[in-house]
Amino acid sequence: MKKLLLGVAFAALMSSSAFAAKIGVSMAKFDDNFLTVLRNGMIAQAKGMSGVELQVEDAQNDVAKQLDQIKNFAASGVDAIIVNPVDTSATQAMSDAAAAAKIPLVYVNREPVNVNSLPDNQAFVASNEADSGTLETKEVCRLFKEAGKKEANVYVIMGELSNQAAVQRTKDIEEVIATPDCSFIKIIDKQTSNWNRDEAQNLMTNWLSTGKKFDGVIANNDESAIGAIQAMKAANIDMKSVVVGGVDATQDALAAMQAGDLDATVFQDAAGQGAGALDAALKLSKGEKVEHKVYVPFQLVTPANIDKFLKKN
Repeated sequence: MKKLLLGVAFAALMSSSAFAAKIGVSMAKFDDNFLTVLRNGMIAQAKGMSGVELQVEDAQNDVAKQLDQIKNFAASGVDAIIVNPVDTSATQAMSDAAAAAKIPLVYVNREPVNVNSLPDNQAFVASNEADSGTLETKEVCRLFKEAGKKEANVYVIMGELSNQAAVQRTKDIEEVIATPDCSFIKIIDKQTSNWNRDEAQNLMTNWLSTGKKFDGVIANNDESAIGAIQAMKAANIDMKSVVVGGVDATQDALAAMQAGDLDATVFQDAAGQGAGALDAALKLSKGEKVEHKVYVPFQLVTPANIDKFLKKN
């Protein structure tokens, strides 16, 4: 089991005395660019503070392993638990385990299925996914219009289908395309790449082999967009002839945008979500009130405003 045990600090005062806490963190997987930034955001937030021990474990994309980690955290007497869920439809059991142990729990980034029925000492910190795919697809639509397109065929690459973010982002795409302004866009196929660059590259290669005419790719995340770009470049497609959108504004995505390959992405503040989750966990561990849903805003990233996001990542 991959485990990262960190002695970190938190300068917080309860009255005149310092507050100490042990926080258990279960990440869906360490082997993910975006989640690495999120995890590091928690670590960075805790640096320079004193009294908090942050224990971070890798669930390795295994639901059962993650539930065991939560139960082990509870048994070891942590003051709060932070969870980045492997499967957002399996979170009720995690909430129940934490509630039974009377330990605060904070979900981060991926919306739990039971988000609207969380107990008072549980919360969800993320960005509102109703905005992510919407911002992305509106920009893709705008670019098609700018190019004078009267009809546009696109492929949609989805994330893990068990993940609420993938479901919502795909819904966002479809809802934007259903509006009068963007109804000239047609989805010719949509499939999952499980958030993975290599799977997206293979998927795009298969689509290219069909010979179907297409004008763009709208991906649920940047890794998938980059995989599609790699497949298109390998097939000698001029990237100026297609529009490609993603979500997350990762370092690799920003580099692809600077190279002229990626046309749009959406900044999801991974570090901010990680820091926000830690802040919520510490507040709950002190018995303070926290909103059940804490949102960190999404922001559209284009070649026109990329400079300010290069500074943020």
